[in-house]
Amino acid sequence: MTPASLFDLFAPRRWSRAAAAFALGFTASQSQMEAMGSALATIRDRGVLHCGVDTGLPGFAERDSDGTWRGFEIDLCHAYAAAFLGDPDRVRFVPLTTAERLPALEEGRVDILLRSTSWTFTRSARMKVTFAGVYYYDGQGFMAPGDLGVSSARELGGARVCVQDATTSALNLADYADIYQIELSPVLAETPTLAREAYEAGRCDVLTSDISALAGLRRALAEPGDHVILPDVISKEPLSVVTAARDPRFAEAARWVLHALVTAEEYGITAANARELRETARSPVVRRLLGAEGAAGEGLGLDADFALNAITARGHYGELFARHLGEASPLRLERGLNAQWNDGGLLYAPPFR
Repeated sequence: MTPASLFDLFAPRRWSRAAAAFALGFTASQSQMEAMGSALATIRDRGVLHCGVDTGLPGFAERDSDGTWRGFEIDLCHAYAAAFLGDPDRVRFVPLTTAERLPALEEGRVDILLRSTSWTFTRSARMKVTFAGVYYYDGQGFMAPGDLGVSSARELGGARVCVQDATTSALNLADYADIYQIELSPVLAETPTLAREAYEAGRCDVLTSDISALAGLRRALAEPGDHVILPDVISKEPLSVVTAARDPRFAEAARWVLHALVTAEEYGITAANARELRETARSPVVRRLLGAEGAAGEGLGLDADFALNAITARGHYGELFARHLGEASPLRLERGLNAQWNDGGLLYAPPFR
């Protein structure tokens, strides 16, 4: 009988934390069980990570025709399931609209949010959530039909602009119009797909969103080549892993899983070679990262192999980027700000020591 079958037979509340960890094949010391905190303990008792994702955003989170979830944020969710539970497939994807995403986290309907959510001062101050690390540095832009004949957003006076409601994009659009004294009429949509459909149907003249989202939405248009993304970048949009504020130790654990994926790319540790390097690497950094020596992760409730499991789930940060967003993917995005710190980008993980 599989571990999943065992969990089907018994209600989670009938399991002790140690028994749940044992059934999952996760070996946890007493200090780990005490340190893991309520959120990680709940996930281990349940045996499945509940990951909040987009309802459908090309390159980041979307379902195939057979219902399989794919995308950059989806692979990050698999990495978190591997780090927390030892199995990348022990994850349930919960599709959330923009308006639903943060309340779902606050109310405990999801354990972790990986859903194109910008880290802002207002959200940090007013919401009961913790931003646990930036996984994609983005900015807001505009997409327009090529035959509209504009080369800059400052030429959009009088335009109708499709934009998602209850987002920083809507607020940034209002700020931009105010700063440059441009008359812009927002056409609000609940999801990226609905915004794209409104744009394609001619209910607005241009579409505004994060530039990465625009690249994916353009791909879904009937004639992608007839539409251009204007060069203007009107905001900073650091997309972050988000957890509920009630468990700061879980937020730290989530932060260091992301750091592990970034560090793995920096040191050339891939999904294919990680297990071999755990046994053969001479670098102390690599050995600490892969759990060959040291046990610092115990303080956050993490198994010694948490980083190894996260990396082998779907690959290091660069492997995820290349697969779903990079120049060989349908979105064909450059690494830009999302390159490593030693390659001109902003990706910079604190040291594993």
